[in-house]
Amino acid sequence: MGEFDLIRRYFTRPTPNAVLGVGDDCALLRLGPGMQMAVSTDMLVAGRHFFPDVDPRTLGHKALAVNLSDLAACGARPMAFTLALALPDTNTNWLHAFSQGLLALADAHGCELVGGDTTRGPLNICLTVLGEVPAGTTARAGQPATQALLRGGAQAGDDLYVSGTLGDARLALEALQGRLALPDAVLASARQRLECPTPRVALGMALRGIASAAADISDGLLGDLGHILERSAVGATVDTHIAIELLASYVDLTRARSLFDQQLLQETALRCVLGGGDDYELVFTASPAQRAAVQGASIASATPLTRIGKIDAEPGLRLVDAQGATVLNTFASLTTSTLSAP
Repeated sequence: MGEFDLIRRYFTRPTPNAVLGVGDDCALLRLGPGMQMAVSTDMLVAGRHFFPDVDPRTLGHKALAVNLSDLAACGARPMAFTLALALPDTNTNWLHAFSQGLLALADAHGCELVGGDTTRGPLNICLTVLGEVPAGTTARAGQPATQALLRGGAQAGDDLYVSGTLGDARLALEALQGRLALPDAVLASARQRLECPTPRVALGMALRGIASAAADISDGLLGDLGHILERSAVGATVDTHIAIELLASYVDLTRARSLFDQQLLQETALRCVLGGGDDYELVFTASPAQRAAVQGASIASATPLTRIGKIDAEPGLRLVDAQGATVLNTFASLTTSTLSAP
């Protein structure tokens, strides 16, 4: 099957929101007045970002989900995306399943595939996603005039939130790499989070005008929170006893007493929550005066939110326990993700 036949068969679709879609040298997109375009690109490489034997349907979903998560972190509405795909061979069953997973998520978010490229080579998936966000009327110091959520707006005294649950993707990865034994049901649930994440697009749009700063959690909570702190020139205090409860599998693991003693379980949970990658939840800040509005955004987007700490004027990241005592900096090495699949 040739390149253009492959594109026509699996990836050519109507694009009513585009002036021109797949098939020419460039796609042409409509952009309304007073709107700005948000653009993000992510690459997934076999053996580095996903296991070679992963279900191609879930891989198609994840390939787009990780890009939509970037739009969510900016509060942008998805519009369109392009796909660059390197394939070792033309496996029609694989392509059918991959395209079904990819396009089902695209349809769910009204995000149109408008072009891309294919070539022969080691399996490599690269997407560029395009979204729109309203322009702003005034600019804050050092910030552009935009209603987009940015990393640089956190202020001392702000509340610190995360969406959903964290750490299950890391938990699955450790089990799949043989570093941790998990009950079958726990592994199946955690692996679903690793391979089929949910981009928080509706939450991101609902937080426009409410959140002061935001980022998506792709490299681990501490790592991505660190980007906000650096860009905003502030620090933060994180309540680790609350963070542990963000591991969705934690309750199931507490029942597996034969596998974990209590201390090891808490250490595992905290390591996964603080340092785990591939969560694709949002970490964001908002003024305490916005707590009711944050709750409203949670309800409107059907996304659970947890307040896990606060932003400090003093630079640096402080981890505290349930009594407010400082936790030794055992987890400093987790601020950079090392969790991509081998």
